[in-house]
Formats: sequence, structure tokens, C-alpha cells
Amino acid sequence: MSKRDYYEVLGVAKDSTEREIKKAYKRLAMKYHPDRTAGDKDLEIKFKEVKEAYEILSDEDKRHQYDSYGHAAFENGRGGGHGHGGGDFSDVFGDVFGDIFGGGGRRGGGGHRQQRGADLRYNLEMSLEDAVRGKELEIKVPTWVTCNPCSGSGAKKGSSPKTCSTCHGNGQVQMRQGFFAVQQTCPTCKGQGQVISDPCNSCHGQGRVEKTKTLSVKIPAGVDTGDRIRLSGEGEAGLNGAPTGDLFVQVHVKDHPIFVRDGNNLYCEVPIGFSTAALGGEIEVPTLDGRAKLKVPSETQTGKMFRLRGKGVKSVRSGAIGDLMCKVMIETPVNLNESQKELLQQFNESMSGKSSKYRPKEQSFFDGVKKFFDDLTS
Repeated sequence: MSKRDYYEVLGVAKDSTEREIKKAYKRLAMKYHPDRTAGDKDLEIKFKEVKEAYEILSDEDKRHQYDSYGHAAFENGRGGGHGHGGGDFSDVFGDVFGDIFGGGGRRGGGGHRQQRGADLRYNLEMSLEDAVRGKELEIKVPTWVTCNPCSGSGAKKGSSPKTCSTCHGNGQVQMRQGFFAVQQTCPTCKGQGQVISDPCNSCHGQGRVEKTKTLSVKIPAGVDTGDRIRLSGEGEAGLNGAPTGDLFVQVHVKDHPIFVRDGNNLYCEVPIGFSTAALGGEIEVPTLDGRAKLKVPSETQTGKMFRLRGKGVKSVRSGAIGDLMCKVMIETPVNLNESQKELLQQFNESMSGKSSKYRPKEQSFFDGVKKFFDDLTS
């Protein structure tokens, strides 16, 4: 329905907390609800707009999709839809005031309210090599799963939950507040719409039990720190057969002893001897696929960056392949014997008085220093 910015519709900032979004929604829902606007069509449209914005921004996954792609995330069935027209105004109004009067949860298909299972997060540490190539691995997740003996109903085998006589299965009772009615969680069934007179011995009426699940997770090639993989229906089981939450695998790539990753590019430092830097030559450099040859031209200076195209990381999103950037660092010789020191001394003397020719950067630097001090004294 709405093409306006959802944050603008609710009058909140993009970094607002879940509580701030909920507070803004309650205020606007009370203002524009049809029970209070006497059938004003324009205000009814505003109410639907507010409802739509809240449905997206109150859901962590949908909000993440909206922040990334805007309204396009929910077009043509993407993102699970908004649920336009899926419920009447009383459903939403009940949700607004349910928190005030003890309500909560979600409305199930049988008319009673259900508590959807919680979403879970699993922090996965992996090596750079596995992140670049992708890997299928097993993880162990402690969670709540549906109770097998009662199939999630919470009732002992051979019996079944009975419709609550107080709310007649609705999970809520109405109480009048002036000119409009407010729904309140049923005190008898606690919003479930059903009561269990003979609970299951395994789950004690909850419909779920604690268990550590072993799951197989396929990590796509190219993931990076901060990427998140969603496993639908692998979170906590809901109470009394309610829908199951989702599991989010949060990726963290460990530091590598050789490479540093920046987007799809890899960076590394390669030490070379000063004779190779001066005369040029061919050296071996590491890549994630093995060794590669790199030609170093003569008169190469320390810090020079060389690019090996296509030796970086393949993007998990676009499929584009990055490069490997090799930064050469000239290593000063150590532990020289007397003969080597004498040769170096002879080499140094051979360049005496010719700094501008053999070491132009050095000569330029000291010329600049001399000019600096001359300017200070003039």
C-alpha cells in the first residue's frame, strides 16, 4: 500500500530501538483507529499505512531487508509479504493494547493466541580459507524442540486440549473502555484459547522439550565477517504447537597470519632483499591457491604495491572476483660478516658524491631540509 518511508510514517529515526518503534505505533494506532475516527476514510487509510510500517519495522529480519532494499524487498512476493488485508482492525488493536493488559504472542490458525518460538543466533568462527572457498559443516545448537510423545499439543497421549470455557477459544476477552472495546488476555487459558487438563509427562504441558540439535550448514563461498545465514524453522519450537522460530548463523572470519581481507581484495606484505629490489628479479608470492610468480622490476622501492588480478575473493553476492595486492618491503641485511661489510662499504664509497644520481629521493629530502632551515634564518 504505502510507498512512503516507513520510518517517516511512524515518525521515528532509522536507528530507533524496538521499544521506540512500538511506542510510536501505539500512539498513532490510537489516533487513527476506525473505532475513534467515525468512519473517516482518509484516516482509515492512514491507519492501514501505520499498521503496514509497524509490521515491517517490528520484525528484525524484515527491517533488515527494508533497510537494505527499501520497498523493493517486498515486491513480487519477496521478503514474506506485508500481510495486507490478512487481519481485521480488531486484531491489530488487540495487539496494541494487549501489552497494557497482559496480552502477547501471535494469533494461531485455530483462533487462539500462540507464542511463536524465539529466533536463535549461532556465532560461527571460521578460517579465511573456508570463508573464501565455502564449506559445509555441522553445528550443535541447544534449543527447544517439539515434544514427540504429544506432538507438541502439551496433552497426554490419548487426550487433547479442550476449548477454554471463558473465552470460547479466542484467547481473549473484551472489556469496555468508554466508547471502544479493548481486548484482554483470557485469565483462564493465558491467551492460548485452550486448557490442558491432563498434561504430557515429557513436556509437562508445554508441548516442547530442551534438546541439543545437530544441524548441517552450507556456508557459501565468499562470506565475510558480519554476514548472516538464516535457517528457517530451526530456532526454538513454540509453546503448545505454535510456529517455530528461525536460526541465524552469524559469521566471524578469524585473522590470517599472511593475508588481510578488504572487501573482495586480499593484501599481503612480501619481504625482498635490497639487491633484488635494485637489480630486479622474479620472486614467489603466496596466494590462497598456492604459490605465484611475481616479476620485480629493477630500482623497485620499498612499499611498492603489485596487483595479481583474480587472486582475491569471489563475491558471494555479485560473483565478481577481487585481486591480491602484494606490498614489497625491502629487508636490510643482518648478521653480516667482515667480508660482506667491507663489500658494502666499497659499494657505498662508489656512490660517494653522487647522491642525486643514485639516491634521488634522499638528495631531494635533504635539499628540502636545507631550504627549510635557510628560510627560518632569513
